[in-house]
This record gives sequence, C-alpha cells and structure tokens, in this order.
Amino acid sequence: MDTNKEINLKERLSAPAFRIVGEAADSLGREAYVVGGYVRDIFLDRKSKDVDFVTVGSGIELARRVADMIASHSGRKPHLAVYANYGTAQLRHRDLELEFVGARKESYHRESRNPIVEDGTLDDDMRRRDFTINAMAICVNADRFGQLLDPFGGLDDLHRRTIRTPLDPDVTFSDDPLRMMRAIRFATQLGFYIAPDTFEAIKRNAERIRIITKERINDELGKIMRSPRPSTGFRLLDMAGLLEIIFPELCALKGVETQEGRGHKDNFLHTLKVLDNVAEKSDDEWLRWAALLHDIAKPVVKRYDKRLGWTFHNHNFIGEKMIPRIFGRMKLPMNEKMKFVAKMVGLHMRPQSVADSGVSDSGVRRLITDAGNDLDSLMLLCEADITSKIPEKVKRQLAGFARLRQRMDEINAADDYRNWKNPVNGNEIMERYGLPPCQKVAEYKEIIKEAIFEGEIPNEHDAAIEYLDRRIAAEKGDAPQQEPKEAKRL
Repeated sequence: MDTNKEINLKERLSAPAFRIVGEAADSLGREAYVVGGYVRDIFLDRKSKDVDFVTVGSGIELARRVADMIASHSGRKPHLAVYANYGTAQLRHRDLELEFVGARKESYHRESRNPIVEDGTLDDDMRRRDFTINAMAICVNADRFGQLLDPFGGLDDLHRRTIRTPLDPDVTFSDDPLRMMRAIRFATQLGFYIAPDTFEAIKRNAERIRIITKERINDELGKIMRSPRPSTGFRLLDMAGLLEIIFPELCALKGVETQEGRGHKDNFLHTLKVLDNVAEKSDDEWLRWAALLHDIAKPVVKRYDKRLGWTFHNHNFIGEKMIPRIFGRMKLPMNEKMKFVAKMVGLHMRPQSVADSGVSDSGVRRLITDAGNDLDSLMLLCEADITSKIPEKVKRQLAGFARLRQRMDEINAADDYRNWKNPVNGNEIMERYGLPPCQKVAEYKEIIKEAIFEGEIPNEHDAAIEYLDRRIAAEKGDAPQQEPKEAKRL
C-alpha cells in the first residue's frame, strides 16, 4: 500500500448502491456506515463484492427500505433475505452483495464463543471488531457521505502493515478464540505482521481454540492455504502453539534426530518449502493440501539403520492410508478432494523412482495409468519436492524428470495411457473361464495389464485374450506357453 497516496472515498463509493443506502437511512432518520473488510480493502486497493452496512437501529428495517427504493428506481424489487434470529438482511444490487445489521455490543460466557448480543451504538459496534484494520467505517448519509471514522488507528496500522486488536488482546481472543486464527490468516493473506503484544496474547490463549468447531477452523485453514505464501500461516500457527492442538500430525514432522553423528532433514521445514513451491505454480487448493501432507507418515515409519542411516520406507503408502483418517478428524471434505490428496500422497515417490531406474517404458506406462488425468498435478508436486541445497543434485533430478516427461509424451502419443482401460473386462473373463466374481478375475486382469505394460503383447483385445488363454493353459499344464506375437512398437 502506498502510504502517501490520497484516497478519495467519495470516488471509491461511486456505485449507486451506496447513495441509495444513504438515502434510505436518511429517510428513516438513521446513521448508516460501510464497515469492515470493504473499507479495509479500499485502502489496500483490493477488489471486493461484499459490502457490510451498519446502522444505528434495525438493520432489517434499513434493508427493506433499500429494497423498496431500488424497486422504485428500477421497477424491479430485489430478492431480500432476512435472518431475523441474527438481526441481519442481505440483498444484491448489480454486482454487489449488500448485508445490513444494526449496531450492537456483545458479551461472552467463558465456555462459549457465541456472544450475548444487544443493541448498541456505533462506538459499541467498532469496539467489538477483531482488528483495528477492520474497525473503520465510512458514512453514507448525505451530509457526511464519504467521511471516514477510524477510532482505533486502523489506517495507521494499514500503513504499518500491522495486525492489532482494538482492545485488550487477551479479552478479544478469550471471547472469540477463532480471532487468533483470523489474525494469522490476515497476516498470511496480506503479508502483514502481528503486533508483538497481540501475538503474545495468541500464545497465552492458544488452548481456547479447543472450543471452536472443526468446520470454522478449516475455513481459516483453507484461506491460509489459498494465500500466496501459505507456509507463513503454518509457521505462525506453530509459533503460537495452535498447530499442535489443531494439527498434531504436522507438528510431529518437526525436528532433527541424530544417531552416530548422522541426522535427517527437518521434515516440517521441508514440507513448508514444498508447499510454497507448489503455491508458486498452482492455485489448486487440494494440490497444496497434498504438498502439506506428502510426507505426513515419515514420523510413523522413521527408522535408523547402521548401514543406510535414517530411512522412511513406505511413507508414501502409509501416508495415503492416513489421509482419510486426518480428513475425517478435521472435518475436511470426505469426497473426491480427499481421494485426490490421498492419491497424490501415495504416488509422490513414483516419478523419482521411474526416473532413477532409467525411465523404462513399462514403468512409464504404469505411472501414466495410475496417475491418469492427475499426472500433471503429480509431476508438479514431485518437482516441488526437490528442495536440496546442493545445485548439482537439483540439476540431476530435474534432468531426470525432463527425460521422464519426454518419454511420457511419446508413449502417451502412441496409446492414450492416461485413460487406459484393460482391453478385457471382468465380465468377459468370468464368462469365458466359468468363474464367479472372485479374486481370480482381478488376477487375470492384472496378468493382461502386466503383459501390455512390459511390451509382451500389443494393447489390443484379441492379443490379450490369446495371451491369457496361453497363460491359463500353461498353469493347468494343458499346453506349453508359446511365444507371444510381436508387441506393437511404441
């Protein structure tokens, strides 16, 4: 933000909705203000479509008057959503979502984040807000249109890029512990700093986060994950003592253990680097989750071997199995998004393994088939996983991935292995060999798949059936295995 730049607030409130709300408030003899994030984002030069209005009195009554005025101007009354229990109302005008609420004050019980809400003054309303940068208001009444109210120095804190609470931070965070995560989320999204006394209060009140629902915590985690540099948020969560409460598996990655003078890298720091590497290349939130969780099983499988040093055998497969449990506990979506993350975690070692083995065609075919339409995401994750500080090692690994990508393109051009399906389906196998649904059917399909991927037979139905006939006959001792026909050249 340019601290020397003068902001013409009347120009920034040029959309007709602001004048209409002001006229409606004047007709009721009420004060009305734009508040919160919309005001903050004006000074940050960020686009926003959601506008919150506060009035001293009934927000629902003001919203109804605004809807009537819009109807008189346009001949069409907008849909008005009223939430009487919360004292709020919403309507849309052109490309803006308008929300109305009456000024209020809040008080809290120790064991609940749900406040007791009472009607209040504008000053009461500003005091209950989470941070100074969100506690600014712009008047829309005709006689003071565009006048800024900034009782807690929010504009100065915007200039200083600082997150600070309007009142005692211990009271702010104890009353509503979710504000601790919001502070970290805003710092991450905006590239701001959290004021030292505010951050110390987060540390003192960290245990209070336990009364917040998983769903609301996940909403903040998602916003951190979608930030330009998500590692900032996870570092701050860790420093504040929140991470070990909300995400203990991630905390378990921290630290370096040494035996016989041999140590391993700090897998927590490595994970955050991989996360940022992915974030630089992709906005896909769930690929970012895969980056965060790709090594999540390393603490579970970590072993020390006198000959090999520290090992993390099968951490990819164990990690894949951990994902549904983690998503379930944290109330993250148990749908295709979870399956995608688990798939990426399970496969994230494969490209490096195929590249290290010399990029064999059979290995490439299996990789393409197993990754399917997520192959590009997998390769991005694997390249992001290269965090070595040894330039030659990085160069060697990237060159291996480049060769792998080239061969994948060549093989996929010959046969679309991303969408590969076995040329012989299970029903045909059961009918041909008189089998009920059983494990043998899957084994026979795997025999065909292996033969195709190894290049022993072409990727064709008749060749696959002939090959399976020979294999089954040989197993039964009815006939010797014959040499397969020459496989189709790729």
